[in-house]
This record gives sequence, structure tokens and C-alpha cells, in this order.
Amino acid sequence: MKEVSRGSTIHLKGITWNHTRGYLPMVATAQRFSEMNPNVRIAWETRSLQDFADAPIQKLAHTFDLLVIDHPFSGYAATHDVLVPLDECITRKFLEDQARNSVGHSHASYQAGGHQWALAIDAATPISGWRPDLLEQAHASVPKTWSELLKLAKLGMVALPAIAIDSLMNFYMFCGAQGEDPFSKRNKVVTEGIGIRALKMLQELVSLCGSECLYRNPIATWELLSSSDTVAYCPFAYGYSNYSRTGYARHVLQVGGLVEMDSGASLRSTLGGTGLAISSRCQHTDIAAKYVEFVASEKCQRSIYFDSGGQPGQRKAWLDRSINRRNNNFFSATLPTLDAAFLRPTFYGYMHFQDLAGAVVHTYLKNGGKERKVLYDLSRLYTEARKEEQNG
Repeated sequence: MKEVSRGSTIHLKGITWNHTRGYLPMVATAQRFSEMNPNVRIAWETRSLQDFADAPIQKLAHTFDLLVIDHPFSGYAATHDVLVPLDECITRKFLEDQARNSVGHSHASYQAGGHQWALAIDAATPISGWRPDLLEQAHASVPKTWSELLKLAKLGMVALPAIAIDSLMNFYMFCGAQGEDPFSKRNKVVTEGIGIRALKMLQELVSLCGSECLYRNPIATWELLSSSDTVAYCPFAYGYSNYSRTGYARHVLQVGGLVEMDSGASLRSTLGGTGLAISSRCQHTDIAAKYVEFVASEKCQRSIYFDSGGQPGQRKAWLDRSINRRNNNFFSATLPTLDAAFLRPTFYGYMHFQDLAGAVVHTYLKNGGKERKVLYDLSRLYTEARKEEQNG
């Protein structure tokens, strides 16, 4: 990367999410970028994990130059002047390299309307994690099938995140396990029979894991697993490589893929991760683009970004033997799950659906009810979201 020309000091503001994985890599990369370009200062602020999932991007773009975003926001960006198309300020050669070295669909997930709206600096999807010491004490083993998972859950040894957004993502996963990915049919989220079975499966597991799961996000779940002795296994939560690093938490976690259905069908979790974008209101797009390119580069992702607690979005970092040795093989053990992950829609209007649909599934898991009513409400919200897309 070429050094930015010297002159008066340029100040950029960025917004990311409040966790070691989300915040410290941005601070570290900003510091290094400023050392390489002494006239540039980049200050990072944080928002909660929940705000990361659903805070309106248009409001953030009014205040910040750089935004760490969730990929479904790309659809909104394609129809509104909120983000800078990165294909207009970053070379094709660099973008092609990013595509070749994508973890699963991470790079493509930030494409909409013929443009690239962010670069995948972080990759994640729900994975499994466990405490080998607690499983050994209980004379139990890591479950490989759905029946084995339920058996372990009945012993009180399983926890999973089941707040609204995670419950919706898990619902998507169980639909796929029944043979139909959500949104594969234009006029409905999923066909009724598959949706009913998916909801019942999710409700059965959550009920065995205790009502506390309904109020835990992935971070709280991994904290519980790594810092207490109350549960031994999590079947699926968005992966956080930090908890597989020595010294980060009380116990180092072992991680892996997902259980299979008793029928032999595979579970496909729902792709997450984060992308780095530039606000269309940024007054120094050229400088911001150099920083985005720096953070997403292979060199940075395999060094500063990972070293400071980040979870890279660059495939070569996931395959790096040194990184895996220092991280209890987190990346090599979960890469197949990332590569297979289901990609959420990015059409404008999807975020409206996601914001409300999660609450519908969560209420069902909390209070019970008729599965057909849940699916009716989801279909209604989906129809509204499609209308929002048409109205722009």
C-alpha cells in the first residue's frame, strides 16, 4: 500500500461493535495506518451487538466515515445514497483477490445492485463449541447427531443463544435441514410443512436448555461456557475465536462443526461476519479506501488484525498454520462450516423483515403457540418487506 501524501491532518471516524473481536482490531489497524500515514487520524467508536444487527445504516452514515456492517444492509445501500461503491475506488485486481480468498460467501455477501459495498474483514457463522474437561467428567462425548444432542441437553449440559435474532437464524438453519432453504420461493418464507417441523425442533431444543437461553446472545453463551462450570456444550452459536485463545477466558474452548440430523441431512448455519464500508458523506474517500484496503489485505489479516483479537475474513488467514496453532485450531476446525453456510437475502426490505420476524419466532419459543400462526405472521412480514422493496 502506498503512503498517503502528507499535508494537513485528516480525521476519520468509524463505528464498529462492542467486543474484543470487533473493536480492538480496528483500533490496532487505525494506529498502524496512522503510523504509516502521519497526517491521518482514525477514531473508532462502538455500538452493542444488537445495534450492529439492526441499527439503521442511514443514521450511522450521517455521523461516521467508516462503518463495520452486517451484509444484508447491502441491499439498502444499492438503492440509497449511504455508502460508497468500493469497486469505484479500489482496484479490480484487489477485489478479484478478495473474491478468490473469500471465506464461504463472505465477499459476495456485500454485493448488491452491481456494486461492492463493503470488504469482508471478518467471517463468522454458528459453530459448535465445548469444554472437553466437563464432558470427560460427565463421561459424555461430543454429540454427532440430533438425537445425541437432545440426550446431552436432557442432562442439563447444553446452552445456545436464543435471543430474537439468533432464534430466527436457527430457524433458517432447521428449514434447510428439512430440505428447503428459506426465501427460495418468491411468495413465502418457507412451505408450511417444513416450517412447522423446523419450529418444533427448535422449540424442543430450547426447552431442554432452559429459559435463560432466550436472553443470551452468542457472546454471553461463549462467556458462560468458557468461564463457568454449568454447561459443557453449545451446538450452534456465531463463532468467536477469542474463546479458543489461551489466556482470554478461564477455559480454552474446543470448536467444530454442526451435528447431523438423524436422517443424515446436514445442518447449514446462517452466514454472519462483518464488512468494512465507507459512508457516502465521507469527505476523504480516497484516504478511507486506502484504509479499507489495508485492513482487508492478506498481510494485515494474517498479522495485526488477528494478533489484536480479530477474526479474519481472509481465507489464507484461516488456513495459516501458525494462526491455528495459536488459536486451538479454531479456523481449520470450522472452515468447512463457514464454506457451507446459508446466505441471507440482501434485497432492500429484508432488514425490515429480519427486525420483526425474530421477535415472532422468539415469542413462540418463549410462550408457545401455534406453528401455523407463526408462519402466517412471517409470511405477512415477508410480503410487507417485498412491498417496501418495490416502493424503494
